[in-house]
Amino acid sequence: MDEIRPWLYIGNYSDTQDKNQLDMKSIRSVLQLAAPVRLPGITALYVPVNDMSPILPEQFKQGVGFALAEKEKGNKILIACAAGINRSSAFCIATLKEAEGLSLFDSFKEVKRYHRHAMPQEVVWTSLCKYYGEDVSYLDLMRVSAQYY
Repeated sequence: MDEIRPWLYIGNYSDTQDKNQLDMKSIRSVLQLAAPVRLPGITALYVPVNDMSPILPEQFKQGVGFALAEKEKGNKILIACAAGINRSSAFCIATLKEAEGLSLFDSFKEVKRYHRHAMPQEVVWTSLCKYYGEDVSYLDLMRVSAQYY
């Protein structure tokens, strides 16, 4: 689990099940994209997003809306998928874009800076670009990503 912002974390399925770690970081909200989370004291939303598939507009709206609403309440939120690489990266990128007014590319660079494993798959990146009406080449992501290895 990595901190992207003091209120925004990215992780994987195991992180969503580690109540001690969530408590230690004062995380009270989880957006899970791979499987439901049920832990005492944790507000969770499960948005079933298929891995290796485009993300639907209503899934972005629901997941990012939840993350931003939890931020507005003053809650720290963990966004997680199975491995913490693809789907969680996409939702962190979208959440940063909306919270801070960044471009998708700048949001990706911020997520990547703190979570070197972040790398949405091309089909997921394409769905992000389509949802937000931005045209950023996947090759640009790959070039930035290569700088972190």
